[in-house]
Amino acid sequence: HSLMEGLFAIRELTILLLLCDCVLIAKTYSVKNCYIYNDKAFCSKQKLSQIPTGIPPSVKSIDLSLNAFRKIQVLNFTNFPNLTTLNLKHNSISYIGKGTFSQLLSLNLLILNTNKIEHLEDDVFDGLFNLTELLLGFNRIQTVAPNAFRSLSSLKILELSKNQLQSIGLLCGIIQHTPQLKNLQIRGNGIKTFKSNDLTNSSIGITYLDLSENPLETFEVSAAVFPMLSSLNLGSPSRKLNLTWAVQKQTVLENVTTLELTGVQLSSGSEWTRLFSSFNSSLTFLKLNCMKYKLRFLISVSCSIPTVSQLQLQSNKLTFISSSLFQKCRNVTDIDLEENKIKNIDNGSFDKLDLSFNLIKTLECQDFAQLTNLTQLNLQWNNLTALNKCSFVTLSKLEILKLQGNLITKLGGAFTKNLPSLKSLLLNHNKLTAIGKHDFRGLYSLQNLSLSENQIQTLDKSCFSGLKSLTYLQLQMNNLRKESIGNNCLRKLVKLRRLDLSSNHIKYQSSRLKVPPFMNLSNLETLMFSVQRARGKGLFPSNLLQGLTNLKTFTCNTNFIASLPYDSFTYTPHLTSLDISANELLDITPQLFAPLRKLRHLRINNIHAHSLHFLIDANLTELHELEAKKNAFSVISEDIVRSLPSLSVLGLQFNRFTCDCDNSWFVQWIKDNNQTEVEDADNLRCNYPPQSMGKKLLHLNVQSCILDVGFICFISTACTNILILLVTFIYHFSRFQLIYAYYIFLAWLFDYKNRQKRAESQYDAFISYNTNDEAWVYRELVPRLEKEQGWRLCLHHRDFLPGKPIVENIADAIYGSRKTICVISRRYLQSEWCSKEMQLASFRLFDEREDVLILVFLEDIPSSHLSPYYRMKRVLKKRTYLRWPRPSEQQPLFWEKLRQALRSISTAEEDRLLLTVAQSS
Repeated sequence: HSLMEGLFAIRELTILLLLCDCVLIAKTYSVKNCYIYNDKAFCSKQKLSQIPTGIPPSVKSIDLSLNAFRKIQVLNFTNFPNLTTLNLKHNSISYIGKGTFSQLLSLNLLILNTNKIEHLEDDVFDGLFNLTELLLGFNRIQTVAPNAFRSLSSLKILELSKNQLQSIGLLCGIIQHTPQLKNLQIRGNGIKTFKSNDLTNSSIGITYLDLSENPLETFEVSAAVFPMLSSLNLGSPSRKLNLTWAVQKQTVLENVTTLELTGVQLSSGSEWTRLFSSFNSSLTFLKLNCMKYKLRFLISVSCSIPTVSQLQLQSNKLTFISSSLFQKCRNVTDIDLEENKIKNIDNGSFDKLDLSFNLIKTLECQDFAQLTNLTQLNLQWNNLTALNKCSFVTLSKLEILKLQGNLITKLGGAFTKNLPSLKSLLLNHNKLTAIGKHDFRGLYSLQNLSLSENQIQTLDKSCFSGLKSLTYLQLQMNNLRKESIGNNCLRKLVKLRRLDLSSNHIKYQSSRLKVPPFMNLSNLETLMFSVQRARGKGLFPSNLLQGLTNLKTFTCNTNFIASLPYDSFTYTPHLTSLDISANELLDITPQLFAPLRKLRHLRINNIHAHSLHFLIDANLTELHELEAKKNAFSVISEDIVRSLPSLSVLGLQFNRFTCDCDNSWFVQWIKDNNQTEVEDADNLRCNYPPQSMGKKLLHLNVQSCILDVGFICFISTACTNILILLVTFIYHFSRFQLIYAYYIFLAWLFDYKNRQKRAESQYDAFISYNTNDEAWVYRELVPRLEKEQGWRLCLHHRDFLPGKPIVENIADAIYGSRKTICVISRRYLQSEWCSKEMQLASFRLFDEREDVLILVFLEDIPSSHLSPYYRMKRVLKKRTYLRWPRPSEQQPLFWEKLRQALRSISTAEEDRLLLTVAQSS
């Protein structure tokens, strides 16, 4: 029986792998705290206390297990019209509000196991008309309201195991409202009495009833209320009490085929006889594990039931088996004796025999002499040390032989001639050190051979000869070296499809092999070559995989390989799954993947890769799953993702991401894409810059990168620096010109404001002079012009208003006078304020186009000396000027010319009135 369970497990694993493969093709994407696989939302282990937002309404399954929910109520599940499965197990739910599930009209499966529910109120499952399976195990349920299950008219499976129900009568309402119920599990409660009339008085369709692990004292069925019951479990009572069996009619349990009575105690042998008589016409599988009553008697009575074909007798402390023990078991074909203390074997007549977990040390030639029909033999986890040629000589029909977990050091020719029908041989976890010549020659039907977890160092050149049908060979976790498989010992396994050589000591130091070990294995589809434990770094020979033309899966992780030759996979064009994780490859060339056009799964975890840019040119258009965890890259560019158009699953955990704008596109892509699921994206962490270390990558402010703040800051800084440099140069070389321009602007502004309302001038002339020329002004100029000629003059010391800014005084004086007389000397030209007065006066001259400026030179100034004074030189080019004559005889003419200049009022007279003394003479 346990052997069959093992085969079923293998089959289920195969189906699971196929399903996983299909899932990878399905549409996948991520939302906060959840990820979506093909209309299934997985939100487990997120410490959630509220239903997460963002789950699309189209999902058909939601997994919220292993979170922190304390209650669920109305409005929690209002937007999922297509939901068929809801998983809420392993939370802390103690309260379910009425109508919580009322809008989940499509729900088929509801899982509420392992919570803290104590009471089920009326209508708690209102609206679940299509629910077929409800799991409420491992809660604290004590009471069930009569109408709690009123809406569950389609319910077929109900689990209430491991709660605190004390009476079977509490389930009356359940039975009343669930006419489709087939499977009822109330294991591990506090039920002492089971009476059918406490549950119902009419027939119900239950086919499976589990009452195990209850403190049952009475089991009573007084009417045919279970006409369809096929499996009944009363085993493993929680208390050591004698059960009272009160089944009144043999016909009330007439369809039960499987009965478990593990650990059950009855008061006498007659009670056991009466119990077995209740199942005399239907029972096929009987479990009598851990029995305290006389086992020989129980075996005898149970085997007297003509329909019993399977008998389970585990953990009954049997020390030997003999033909007399099972003398009445003529119809039993499958007997399970696991976990006894059997040391010796006599005979029996079974098809399947399970002797696992016993104390058998040797196998004699006659142990199985009469078991000629045996097809499955389980001897795992005994104390066998060696086999011999006659150990299985009579088992010509044996198909499955389990010998794992023993102490076998020698095969002793046990498989050289016998067991022609054997298909599966499990010798793993023994003490074998070598496989000799022709050790398996007689097993020409063998398909599965497991030699893993031994101490094998040597494989003879002909050790696998005769294994013409072998498809699966396990050699992992041995002490094999490159010489062990380098002698062509695998050449005869032409049908081999799966080979596992992981966890050995096979390591190469040459870049190319003279004789590739897998040359003849053209049908091999899976090669496991991981975790080679030899010391030091190794090489990967470029022709190691030569001959594997149909290889689909290759695993070569944790081998300390320093590099992979670019032509490593030339011989494997059909490879779909590749795992080269935990090597020291650093950087990979795109040419490595050139032959792998069909690659769908790639694992490159922990290879110290600094970048994934090799994927850009690798042309992996069919890649669906990429794992690149625990590497050293920091940026995922758009080109990398775009080069993988079929990518569905991406694993990048434990890398050193840079949280800056280099990753802004990647962050936005994680949030927006609906095709690729980035595993555990919400926990990807930043490593750089230092201020962001440890923060979540998805918290990166993408908007700041779109605005390109860095570039704006760069432009602003550059412009600021250029402006500072420009201002510095202008100030150094043209600061006086700027100051002049400022004052000119003020003058223009003053003139503009006062031009329309300007009255008659207050003065006839404003005298602009340097203080060094003040003596001439007051001794010569002022007496002549004011006292003799009667002009009104404006002078600094006399007419400027005290407290008023000097610039405003100058502007008022110039624009308040008809003329401006500039007394020019070398000192005047060097004076800052004199230059300002000159600038303002010349601005008025050019602005008004009138005779307002009179130039008087007190000394001769060469034209070359006027070059630095740009505006003065410009004025002299367009206007005449007066020069103070040194000879006294010419002074009368100077004063006359000055008087005429002061009298002029029009532009037309300007050229006639302003004549130099030199020209007139």
